[in-house]
Amino acid sequence: MSPRRLDFPATGRNQEAIAGVLERFFDPSRKLDVLEIASGSGQHSAYFSQRFPLWRFQPSDLDPAHLESIEAYREEVGGENFAAPLPLDVMETPWNVPVGFGAIFAINLIHISPWECTEKLFAGARRHISPGGAVYLYGAFFRDGVTTAPSNLAFDESLRRRDAHWGVRRLEDVESIAAGHGFTLERLEEMPANNLSVLWRLS
Repeated sequence: MSPRRLDFPATGRNQEAIAGVLERFFDPSRKLDVLEIASGSGQHSAYFSQRFPLWRFQPSDLDPAHLESIEAYREEVGGENFAAPLPLDVMETPWNVPVGFGAIFAINLIHISPWECTEKLFAGARRHISPGGAVYLYGAFFRDGVTTAPSNLAFDESLRRRDAHWGVRRLEDVESIAAGHGFTLERLEEMPANNLSVLWRLS
């Protein structure tokens, strides 16, 4: 394995389950331009670009080591639908990425960032997504009226010990932020390890 290429075990474990949801949320037989935010190691873009050859993936990240790893995966995997990674800080305005994406994917982002990042995510998505496009989020959430799994309570506590601004988010709070930027909650699916896949559509 290339020394530039990072290997995140959790990413490898969840990619098949996430891909199964994506092919239900979106049509694999139709072209789709995807901006992946906080792409991390690049494992997801590498896997999804091979799994969905009609979709074009634009990975992005803030961390230079992650950008280097994404590029290493891209060189290894090849394929015209796996674009070179772009540096992107979600908290900045405006984003230094193109507009007109059909979807934005953010996997395991909003619980390891300040709450302001969630607002910036949807504000930026509103500018960079085409009409009728969607934002897909994956991760742990709290939900009103749904008993929280002990593992998610422990996860939330561990996140807040690492950084007081981090934490598992309440789905209804995220929905309120999304609605303020013109997005409607369209799909929700429970995932392994008490995670959720959630899709918001630009109205």
